[in-house]
Amino acid sequence: MVENGARVLDVGCGDGALLRLLAENKNVDARGVEISQKGVNDCVAKGLSVIQGDADVDLADYPEDGFDYVILSQTLQATRNPRKVLEQMMRIGKRAIVSFPNFGHWRVRWQLGARGRMPITENLSYAWYDTPNIHFCTIRDFVQLVELVDARILRAMAMNSSGAQIRVNAPWWAWNLFGEQAVFLLERKNGGGT
Repeated sequence: MVENGARVLDVGCGDGALLRLLAENKNVDARGVEISQKGVNDCVAKGLSVIQGDADVDLADYPEDGFDYVILSQTLQATRNPRKVLEQMMRIGKRAIVSFPNFGHWRVRWQLGARGRMPITENLSYAWYDTPNIHFCTIRDFVQLVELVDARILRAMAMNSSGAQIRVNAPWWAWNLFGEQAVFLLERKNGGGT
């Protein structure tokens, strides 16, 4: 989803694995923001340009259209205010890529309905009292959020737990049942940037 040579900001970049992959394979100008000091240290040790920061607060400091892509990979559910984070991403990037675990997957629903307990799956691997995830959402919830922030979906994929694309040409409710995680490529409805 990322074009060669693009300017990329990876928000919540962790140990920098995705940034490094993009820098090596797509020749991108790769920058990152990571909340944990350990993650920042890991990134810097790999020669990546990463600063310590909080997506909920620090994205406001970036200029409009400062990046071609802003990426939020498996981090949306750990932010305090997902809507504001997505709005900031859409402001500072011409495009945004967001991936997240799908709380609407049939296994999650089954565990909650049949067992009456918060589910633990490969993508939602923490117990409810120990999770960094504070805002669970479904694929349909995210589609609604995209509309609220005045963005448009350019591309979307539902995937299984190992990241392989689920080949479904079906409505969102089917993606909601069968996709364990999702990835969306977004842009502002006005086209974003120049």
